[in-house]
Amino acid sequence: MKVLCSAGLFVALVLFVSTSAIAQVNYDEAKVPKYTLPDPLVLVSGERVKDAKTWQTKRRPEIMRLFETQMYGRTPTEAAKLSFDVTSVDSKALGGLAIRKEVTIKATGPSGKTATFDLLIYLPAKAKKPVPTFVGLNFRGNHTIHSDPAIKITKAWLRRGDKEVNNRTTAKDRGKSAGRWQVEKIVAHGYGIATIYCGDIDPDFHDGFKNGVHPLFYKKGQTKPAPDEWVSIGAWAWGLSRALDYFKTDKQIDHKHVAVIGHSRLGKTSLWAGAQDERFALVISNNSGCGGAALSKRAFGETLKIINRAFPHWFCGNFKKYNGNESALPLDQHMLITLMAPRPVYIASAQQDRWADPHGEFLSGLHASPVYRLLGKSGMPIDKMPAVNTPVHGTIGYHVRTGKHNVTEYDWMQYLKFADKHFGRAAAK
Repeated sequence: MKVLCSAGLFVALVLFVSTSAIAQVNYDEAKVPKYTLPDPLVLVSGERVKDAKTWQTKRRPEIMRLFETQMYGRTPTEAAKLSFDVTSVDSKALGGLAIRKEVTIKATGPSGKTATFDLLIYLPAKAKKPVPTFVGLNFRGNHTIHSDPAIKITKAWLRRGDKEVNNRTTAKDRGKSAGRWQVEKIVAHGYGIATIYCGDIDPDFHDGFKNGVHPLFYKKGQTKPAPDEWVSIGAWAWGLSRALDYFKTDKQIDHKHVAVIGHSRLGKTSLWAGAQDERFALVISNNSGCGGAALSKRAFGETLKIINRAFPHWFCGNFKKYNGNESALPLDQHMLITLMAPRPVYIASAQQDRWADPHGEFLSGLHASPVYRLLGKSGMPIDKMPAVNTPVHGTIGYHVRTGKHNVTEYDWMQYLKFADKHFGRAAAK
C-alpha cells in the first residue's frame, strides 16, 4: 500500500487546525445556541407518522437518504465478491479459556480491484452452542487488543505510527490497547469478541481515497468519491458488515445476535454500520461525540467546522457546507439513533469528555425515543440526564461515567448486562 502524504505533515495539519479552533470551543450550556430539532416522526411532506408501516416504508427511507447524501455518503449498492480464509485456529487460547481464530477477508469489487483485511475472533472455549458476539474496529492493529503472542501483526499504515518504523507497528505494541477490550471478561461471560484494524479497510488520513476499499467500486475514470458518496467512516462501516458476512458462515457464532461496538470515531462508525445494516442486533456507541451520538446543533465541544477541517476524510463532501452553519442541517444525530429502531442501542459518555458533549449524546437518545415508542419499545426510560455512574437500560441504554475519553471495564460491564437483557440470556457462571 503506497502512502501519498507523510504522517508528519498530516499530524501537523491536524494539530494546527485543532489548536486554532480550540480557543473558540464552547463548554458553557448557557451559550448553546437556540435550535430546533427536525421531528423524526414528520414526513418531508409535513404529514405526521402515526403507524409503524408509514415509519418503515416512508419516513425511515427519508432519514436514511439525508444521512447518505448530506453526512456519511452513499455506500455502493453493488456487492463485492467475498472469500474467507481461516488462517489460524487455537482451541486452547488464553490458557484454555478461548478459541482464537484469525480470518483474512478478501473482497473483489465491480472494478476488479481487491482488498484484504484481517478479522481476529475470540470465542468461549466451553460453549456448547453458537455464541452471541461483539464486533468492532480497533485503532492500531489486532495485536494491540491483547498481549497474545500469536496474533498476527498488521503491516498496514498507522496514523499515529512510530516514525522510526515509517508509521508501521511492531511487536512492542502487543496488548497496548488491551484495557479497551477486556477480552477475558467478555469471553468468560459467554460472548465472543471480534475486531478488525480500521486501517486495513481504509487508512485514517486524507489519502485521496486511493489506498483503501474505495477503488474497488470506482466507475471507469473515477478517481475519488463524489460529494454525496462514502468516505472513510462509510468504508469502515462497510467493513464491519463484511465481518458479519463471515459470521454467517461460522457455526460457532450466533450471527443473529451480534452487537456492533465502537469508540470515538469508531463509535460514529458503529452507529452508521448499525443504521445501514439491520442484521446487527444491537448497536453500541462509546464516546462517539460530534458526528456520532452528540447533537450537532448544540455546537458544544467539538463542532462540525472543527471536525471537518481536522478530518476531512471522515464525512462526505456535502457535509462541509454545514461548517459553522449547524442551523441549516436538515438532520441531527437523534435521527441517526432512530434508524436503529426497534433494535436496542446503547450510548455511553464520560464526565470529563466534554469535547464529545455528554449531554448532547444523552439528548440524542432521548429525542429518538418517540420512534421507539411508536414501534412498541421503551426508548430512553428517563427524560433527564442520569447522575454519573447511574446507568439506565431501556431499549435505548445510557450512562455517563467518571473519567475521560476511553473505553473502560466499567463500560464493558454495562454492555454485557445490556446484551444479556436484550439477547434474552443469563450471564455465564
